[in-house]
Amino acid sequence: MKGFVVEMVMMLGLISVVTAVPGTATYYTVYVPSACYGYQDNGVMIAAASDSIWDNGNACGRRYSVRCTGPTNQGVPQPCKGTNVVVKIVDRCPSPGCQATIDLSQEAFSTIADPNAGKINIDYQQ
Repeated sequence: MKGFVVEMVMMLGLISVVTAVPGTATYYTVYVPSACYGYQDNGVMIAAASDSIWDNGNACGRRYSVRCTGPTNQGVPQPCKGTNVVVKIVDRCPSPGCQATIDLSQEAFSTIADPNAGKINIDYQQ
């Protein structure tokens, strides 16, 4: 029975890796007003969605697990901290100004990477 449980845990881990989507992340520091909630405080583990995940505003309130996978430039060669962060979508990062798939709050970005990197490669999943 114990072997079966171990196998199931390993399979579930593989499924979550398979469903992760690659992208990039930057960070921002002014959290209100937001496109989803106006001046409502949603804490600091939040993010703004690029057009690729905005879904005509349906992304508001969705939670994403985000993991740093590496640098996007040579400025900080190893920015990742080896942790994940879960963020709530509260805003939109519209094109053409949006420089990433997801724009994390500075606190969320700092949880997974060195902020000096500015922009990182990520895997994310809802």
